[in-house]
Amino acid sequence: MKAAMTGGCLCGAVRYDIAGSPAMQGVCHCRNCQVQAGSAFSMIVGVTETALTITGTTKTYLDQGDSGNAVHRAFCGNCGSPLFSRICGMPDMVFIKAGTLDDTSSFSPTFQVWAKSRQRWVDLGNLPSFQTNPQ
Repeated sequence: MKAAMTGGCLCGAVRYDIAGSPAMQGVCHCRNCQVQAGSAFSMIVGVTETALTITGTTKTYLDQGDSGNAVHRAFCGNCGSPLFSRICGMPDMVFIKAGTLDDTSSFSPTFQVWAKSRQRWVDLGNLPSFQTNPQ
């Protein structure tokens, strides 16, 4: 079966395939995602752990989100590209950094979280917005 989405890090040492459609696509405005992305927000594609196949070796930084949940932030140890996040509060999901997709044209966010940290100049139109994580 051909992967629905593929991607990887800047240097190509880590690659991934996603089987099927993503469970969710969104934008996170939390300060930690801003710092990790080096931008105003992080574009994320949520997939189930079983839908993701990874080749290559990542390094992981153990972070803690504003929610108090542990966040495991995986990146390429060679080029430093941020690739995936795993949140202890959602153990079966992996959140892929959408900028690492080979083809980003299918990225279509349907929500934004941690809007309380959104940069004042960011306007994503009528995209549903949650001040923190939706309950």
